[in-house]
Amino acid sequence: MVKKRSLVVAFMAPSLLASCLLLAQQNAAPQQHAMTFFVTSAPMGDGGNLGGLAGADAYCTKLATAVGAGNHTWHAYLSTQARPGQPAVNARDRIGTGPWYNVKGEMIAPDLAHLHGDTIELARLGNNLNKLTGLTEKGETVPGLYDYADKRDNDWAYVKTTPYSNRHEMLTGTQPDGTAFTDTQDHTCDNWTSNKDPQPGTANGNLNASDGRPNAQIGFPDRNGGGNGSWNSSHGTRGCSQESLPKTHGVGMFYCFAIN
Repeated sequence: MVKKRSLVVAFMAPSLLASCLLLAQQNAAPQQHAMTFFVTSAPMGDGGNLGGLAGADAYCTKLATAVGAGNHTWHAYLSTQARPGQPAVNARDRIGTGPWYNVKGEMIAPDLAHLHGDTIELARLGNNLNKLTGLTEKGETVPGLYDYADKRDNDWAYVKTTPYSNRHEMLTGTQPDGTAFTDTQDHTCDNWTSNKDPQPGTANGNLNASDGRPNAQIGFPDRNGGGNGSWNSSHGTRGCSQESLPKTHGVGMFYCFAIN
């Protein structure tokens, strides 16, 4: 009888072990995707002067490294306009091919076509960038309209010391399809090297670039704002100084994407 019991246990042990391993695999937490997209948690602080594309890329890398994601190559989602001897650069051509995930491992878009809605069908579907997914590298939600409404939200003196103030505009300098503007107006604060404002007397009530006004095209990660509410190309700013950006509820933040 003892021998028979020993044989039963011997035969059952491998089956029990296999069952335990299978159960452990089924109960294991889903794999967390590494962060390959984020919204900058703070502005560089000099308005539209980001030090050009190189300066913006370096800032993305700095912020990513601070949270342990410096093993990727990071690029800012910014376009530049053509200048004499200097071809335009399209934001969509700078950010790799996807997929991109936020700090929580939530997919923003699987590829460039889904990110920008390159076809009618994809445009209808849209990407997954919204208020709940458009997070900073620290996992913070970007304050937007009506979150902590205050009449001082357009005053840099107040905004710079109030991190929960409305700041949902992201600098992009980009058209909806992710390409650079081709007209003669400034949509990029002189290719992200200027912190200048319009000269006195220059019309600046219109949020579209006009009258040679220093200007930056912006988008909303929460899809809730003036213009068309686009994530990457909604309207322009009133100038390129740090003091002018809050007038339309921005502080000079931008999107960062890992290209690898």
